[in-house]
Amino acid sequence: MIEWILPFGFILAGLLAGVVGEKIIGKQLKEFVVQKQIPGAEILVSSLHRMIFLWCVLAGFFAAILSYSSVKPNLASIEKVAEILQQIVTIAFLFSVTLVFARLTAGFAGLLTRRTEGVSTSLVSNVAKTTVIILGTLIILQTIGVEITPIVTTLGISGLAVGLALKDTLENLFSGLYIIISKQVGSGDYVKLDGGNEGYVTDINWRSTTIKELSNNIIVVPNSKLASAIFTNYHLPGKEIILTIHAGVDYESDLELVERVTAELAKEVMQEIAPEIVDYEPYLRFEKFSDYSIDFAVFLQVNEFFDQRIARHIFIKKLHKRYQQEGIKIPFPLRELYVQENITKKVALGVD
Repeated sequence: MIEWILPFGFILAGLLAGVVGEKIIGKQLKEFVVQKQIPGAEILVSSLHRMIFLWCVLAGFFAAILSYSSVKPNLASIEKVAEILQQIVTIAFLFSVTLVFARLTAGFAGLLTRRTEGVSTSLVSNVAKTTVIILGTLIILQTIGVEITPIVTTLGISGLAVGLALKDTLENLFSGLYIIISKQVGSGDYVKLDGGNEGYVTDINWRSTTIKELSNNIIVVPNSKLASAIFTNYHLPGKEIILTIHAGVDYESDLELVERVTAELAKEVMQEIAPEIVDYEPYLRFEKFSDYSIDFAVFLQVNEFFDQRIARHIFIKKLHKRYQQEGIKIPFPLRELYVQENITKKVALGVD
């Protein structure tokens, strides 16, 4: 019974050191990151979450195994069990280190993609994390003496069968990578699909692309469908778009006055909605003589697709008020009916 005291002491010491280290070292590290505001330091802190505790516990178990095997060094069974336990602890430690590197890789990949406008964070992070875990697992197997060449060969052969079974999943994965690399669609872009659905792209993950409609609903589109679909990206080549508003004035109107007043008002609306756009001059173009009005279109620029609604709203209000002040009439459909009344007189002829 005495030989168990020292191993249990090491295990308890590891548990205690893990709790203290997680509480004190982890807390101080978080405070240091907040104070210094080092770029990417918060990724390191989140990657080490619970790892200090785990490493201290593993160190305690490893020390306990060594101490117990040293008590009875000549027993082959004890040495065999100690060797197996040491391998288990070593595997757990190496896998925890792999997990830390996977978290770091995913975190920095996400940080890099966030700085790159329009690139999906989740897909790149997940691919990077999965790659590190796979490589780390192979390194662990080689470290503990497992020959990985047959495993890699087997994985290569069985990968064909798995690839056929997961055809749709892999198709969506590679389609998502293609979408990101081609930069046809990115997070934050406003797109309209050929089916009529439209909204802001919120994320592109390994399976699907998430689109948020203006009505706050979510549309989930498989990456393979999006890669082969016909869609309009209102944020390419730039977010600024030309807003077209159609209107009409009475035939008796002074068209020179209409053009000048409408262009001035469009410029006023642009200065209110998009004051940073200074290199675009709004303009008006008359289009046709319709049944009851002379129709025209006004062209002005807004920052992005969503600004069309408020710009159109403000423009129509201001235009109606300004036309009333200037005496310009906005006609409405009017139809005149000419009725010709034919009066037929019937003469009664008497018959003898």
